[in-house]
Amino acid sequence: MSALNKLNEEIALCQSCELAKYRTKVVPGEGVEDADLLFVGEAPGYHEDQQGRPFVGAAGSYLDKLLASINLNRKQVYIANVIKCRPAKNRDPLPVEIQNCRHWLEKQIKLINPKMIVTLGRYSMAMFFPSKIISKIHGTSQKKDGIVYFAMYHPAAALHQQRLRTVIEADMLKIPLLLAQMEDIAKAEQQPQQLSMFGD
Repeated sequence: MSALNKLNEEIALCQSCELAKYRTKVVPGEGVEDADLLFVGEAPGYHEDQQGRPFVGAAGSYLDKLLASINLNRKQVYIANVIKCRPAKNRDPLPVEIQNCRHWLEKQIKLINPKMIVTLGRYSMAMFFPSKIISKIHGTSQKKDGIVYFAMYHPAAALHQQRLRTVIEADMLKIPLLLAQMEDIAKAEQQPQQLSMFGD
């Protein structure tokens, strides 16, 4: 069993907060374990709670379309949430719930070691872009500790506000370019080392 699968089994046994009493299933996350792209949503909804999988409702269908727009699918990325259990009536996650679950996500990030983390929604954004406002920073990125963090609206926002659909789709199209730039930078950083080897 892989380290990530083992971690996800630990997450499934978590009893750290009140959400554990009411969940049907824990939703640790799913996807390829060495993904370049890690998408982080906010919290499981009804359908996710029933199936134990992230983004399987209407917002998930839209996320699949967004991935297809950059020639990707779920088997090529990893998808997780800030919190792993559904809040009652799909309410917003509470600060204490986010804090209790934070270490699970941090461990997932360490094991997956993605090149880029895409935050979906303001609660996910707040973990990596503290005190920022999503309407101002969506579609922008910052690099920290070798990982690029890219902020986006949650796919569900497009289902509730049609005007955001164009914004979300445009932001998604920026991701391949950012990944390509990262690869170019990585190659450039390796080049001097290769030259010095020949020079010795």
